[in-house]
Amino acid sequence: RDEQKMIPERRTMIPIQSGFQTREAEDGELYIQGYFSVFNSAYHICDGLSEKIAPGAFSGTLGEDIRALTNHDATLVLGRNKAGTLELREDAHGLWGSVRINRDDQDAMNLYRRVQRGDVDQCSFCSFILDEDRIVREDGSVEYIIKKVRLLEVSVVTFPAYEETSVSARTRQEEDIRRRMLEEQRTALRKKLKGE
Repeated sequence: RDEQKMIPERRTMIPIQSGFQTREAEDGELYIQGYFSVFNSAYHICDGLSEKIAPGAFSGTLGEDIRALTNHDATLVLGRNKAGTLELREDAHGLWGSVRINRDDQDAMNLYRRVQRGDVDQCSFCSFILDEDRIVREDGSVEYIIKKVRLLEVSVVTFPAYEETSVSARTRQEEDIRRRMLEEQRTALRKKLKGE
């Protein structure tokens, strides 16, 4: 795909088990940490359409300049890997992250307390999809397996949800694929009827 024409897409991850947690280190530093994505877990986009993140999907992007945000708001930066305040790594379970909280940032401290109380425990990420497989099941539903992304940001979110633009983009993509497949079938049928 041509990245110039691609729209960054948000992906929602509803945490399995405990979700995000807070931690105070021995040196007094505060952290919010947990999984921003879980591998091989189906994310529902809309009826008949879902996707999974494959292991290794983030491996080629973790050295890039990535920020941790609150609710995808670029004015509420929690951390940044280039600044050493955001740590991201892949393991067998998914994309794990740890954000060192700035005690002098009231917005960050407010979020820390909300996560600590369990009021906020979900996350999302924004990326370009660089490689994926499309699987059509017997019932006609479709699942995408995302194999490689370019990660732009990760977010701790209050209400995780697919953005309308992401749902529209996936739906359009499905319509285009089905239209092309139908045209290919028609062309093949015409050739068969003509004896070609």
